[in-house]
Amino acid sequence: MSSNTKTNSSFLEKTFRLSEHKTDTKTEILAGITTFMTMAYILVVNPIILSNTGMDKGALFTATCLAAALATFIMAFIANYPFALAPGMGLNAFFAFTVVLGMKYSWQFALTAVLIEGIIFIILTMFNVREAIINCIPINIKHAVSVGIGLFIAFIGLSGAKIVVDSPATLVTFGSVKDPNVIVALFGLVITGILLAKGVKGALLLGILISTAVGIPLGVTPMPNKIASMPPSLAPIAFKFEFSRVFSVDMLVVIFTFLFVDLFDTLGTLVGVASKADMLDEKGQLPRAKQALLADAIGTTFGALVGTSTVTTYVESASGVAEGGRTGLTSFTTAVMFVIALLFSPILTIVPAAATAPALVLVGLFMMSPILKINLNDFTEAIPAFLTIIMMPLTYSIAEGLVFGMLSYVFLKLFTGKSRDISPVMYIVSILFIIKFFV
Repeated sequence: MSSNTKTNSSFLEKTFRLSEHKTDTKTEILAGITTFMTMAYILVVNPIILSNTGMDKGALFTATCLAAALATFIMAFIANYPFALAPGMGLNAFFAFTVVLGMKYSWQFALTAVLIEGIIFIILTMFNVREAIINCIPINIKHAVSVGIGLFIAFIGLSGAKIVVDSPATLVTFGSVKDPNVIVALFGLVITGILLAKGVKGALLLGILISTAVGIPLGVTPMPNKIASMPPSLAPIAFKFEFSRVFSVDMLVVIFTFLFVDLFDTLGTLVGVASKADMLDEKGQLPRAKQALLADAIGTTFGALVGTSTVTTYVESASGVAEGGRTGLTSFTTAVMFVIALLFSPILTIVPAAATAPALVLVGLFMMSPILKINLNDFTEAIPAFLTIIMMPLTYSIAEGLVFGMLSYVFLKLFTGKSRDISPVMYIVSILFIIKFFV
């Protein structure tokens, strides 16, 4: 081994404490690339959604890359967790279709709300408010969040590949096996399953790449016109704010909604993925939660400055964890991939949803194991856990699943004489949940 290699290995070991987390450089890098591949769709989808407001699509692509890269770098170096961040799905739709197209406000108004939200999150994080909320979540619900995320992420994969489609009669139904997307996804599911069964390292990533290749002759995977290009300028959308309506009632409603959804989406993702990776301590708490939460707070603030919607921790991080990612080297690798994407977007954005679907479905399987830790004999514990699990995929929201789980926990404990199990923070959070239903 050369001296440079030894120096690099020593630096990575010292920075990310690989041996302490029973992992190695190769595993972490593969995990980081896998996470990026499963969430790279955001580079295409986020600009498409936000451009409905009149924002420049090219500039949005650059903003998405930069916001994701910065927030994920912060997660890597400050929190040393294998979690990746990017502008959140759902939050970008609320930005575009509710605030701008629905409430008829300018996109500059919406960006201002995101900026204020980010600043509020930084303050709440510094004063340990968000960490206190994580710590107040009962351990059975924390395990349930992991299972619920598993079902949710599998459903995202199945619907993205059109294996599951909407139906007026039954809400959802099976798609057509004649659809090339379905063919690619089912083929990828079998191939990836075989690779996993044989214990092949990087099975999820290999499955994605093979499925992408299979999609070319079927017309599912588009052929890029070029390999690399310079990233579009941020000038049309960066630092474009509208502070004249900061103190309006509508601004308060918009900020509250951004805060609520982002807060509990992020908390749910952190807790769920951490539970699966056995990162919770003996008290069921997430060490370095404050640092992890600071990453999305700074990411959201920076994202608003460069011109994109709220940045949050991505549930697709579970795919990297499933590949063995346990430290910030995984998220560092993902962040580097977002930087590379700035120049190689024609190549990196051709991966279709049908190719990533098998990885997401199988990650859903991996996320199920914490269900074995849930106490199903005590109904005041089992019912909230079940509601947390089932409501995440059915409402298409991690936040809503967590709301149902925590509210049912409080009510069941309160009216069965077990109020001592409820922490003061849980009462406060439950009141905020109820308020949210009427806002």
